[in-house]
Amino acid sequence: MADRSSGGRPKWLRRFHQPEPGAPRLLCLPHAGGSASFYFPVSKALSPAVDVRAAQYPGRQDRAEEPFAHSVQELAQGVFDELDEWERTPLALFGHSMGALVAFELARLLENAGRPPAVLFLSGRRGPSAERAESLHLDDDARLIEEVVRLDGTDAAVFQDEELLQLVLPALRADYRVVESYRPTPGPRLGCPLVVLTGDADPRVTPDEARAWARESDGPFECHVYPGGHFYLVARQQAVLAGIETALRRFAPGAGAAR
Repeated sequence: MADRSSGGRPKWLRRFHQPEPGAPRLLCLPHAGGSASFYFPVSKALSPAVDVRAAQYPGRQDRAEEPFAHSVQELAQGVFDELDEWERTPLALFGHSMGALVAFELARLLENAGRPPAVLFLSGRRGPSAERAESLHLDDDARLIEEVVRLDGTDAAVFQDEELLQLVLPALRADYRVVESYRPTPGPRLGCPLVVLTGDADPRVTPDEARAWARESDGPFECHVYPGGHFYLVARQQAVLAGIETALRRFAPGAGAAR
């Protein structure tokens, strides 16, 4: 049963624009420290031809009073429980960084339920078999901030504002703990198509580590390497969106030109 807030509003899913009838769904999963609003530009660009939805993790923005999740699997399960099992328009998943792990575990839940995603987009994250030993969540605040600034995914001005910093740091630390303690759920390989995206200068993942996702599915596999670092998808938004549209037309029938 879906876990909803008072008044029946979905807790886990956000929709920023109204799609056209029958539009394929693209469910976006945020990175560590991120929130659903990160995907507002994606929704604006692809709507109404694509029904873009974004996950809102507990512990941030309008869910700030809720406790943080303890695992990637907990995040995936929360999103899964709120999806309408009777909705039959094609569903694609897009996850960036931590969101790629959540999308991967969510795809496993969907396949186990007999509702496989049309395509799984995995961005800015190493395949599970290419993991590195990391413990950044155990370091002090200064080291955590240094790493986030290095990845260039958060406005540096946030770290100059003590009040904002105290809002951002707990979510960052909790999410890094979730990522660094992640171990894949045992089970069969996926059967859905995988489209992997990464930046050629990402300090967190090499192109070869990104290609390791090929070991996780028996379906079609593609890997696209873009110029840029960990948040290449912001600077290369037009190219990334064009690639998403192309894959949706191929794997999710009914996806038309969105822009």
